[in-house]
Amino acid sequence: MSIKVLLVDDQVLLRTGFRMVLAAQPDMEVVAEAGDGAEAIDILRSTAVDVVLMDVRMPRLDGVEATRRICAAPNPPKVLILTTFDLDEYAFSGLKAGASGFMLKDVPPAELLAAIRSVHSGDAVVAPSTTRRLLDRFSPMLPSTGGEPSSKELDRLTDREREVMLLVAQGMSNGEIAARLVLSEATVKTHVGRILTKLGLRDRVQVVVLAYESGLVRAGGGAGPAR
Repeated sequence: MSIKVLLVDDQVLLRTGFRMVLAAQPDMEVVAEAGDGAEAIDILRSTAVDVVLMDVRMPRLDGVEATRRICAAPNPPKVLILTTFDLDEYAFSGLKAGASGFMLKDVPPAELLAAIRSVHSGDAVVAPSTTRRLLDRFSPMLPSTGGEPSSKELDRLTDREREVMLLVAQGMSNGEIAARLVLSEATVKTHVGRILTKLGLRDRVQVVVLAYESGLVRAGGGAGPAR
């Protein structure tokens, strides 16, 4: 079954380029295009979509607010933020709004395709090292949006789960965490699942954001003070 993609960008030429790349893939289908966030939301009311490629800076309704509204709906598609500038503060806001990851617009086609497949399969952190740089740069500047678990809720985690959460927040993949802690990848995946359940989080991106906002990880990648 093909991955159904919605392209959202106010630049027609960029949408055309993305469409050409995706159309050449046997497992992907561009089902619709939108020139801004408001149009994207309208399209999603009547069109089944698996992954939304979302620009950030657009007229009428920007990508951050559109992402927030899309992800607040029941059974939303995955949202992959596309940003022109590395370390774009809007991309961090997009992650907080519910996006599953972000990519630069000038990413090589093969990496964009891999990112779409990765997000579709549920691997939320598309580019952990880039995500970490973004969070390091902007998390101290952005206020919490509220709704994150309290320190008491973080205390529900076992020592091992807290250790895994810390490594997730530092941008490590399951494989890297497994190697660091001398565990199997399946065991790490189980720990990540338990962390999501206990803290009421949707995916790994929310784990990363929460770890920074709660002080479990400081900007710069280090561990925060022990609670």
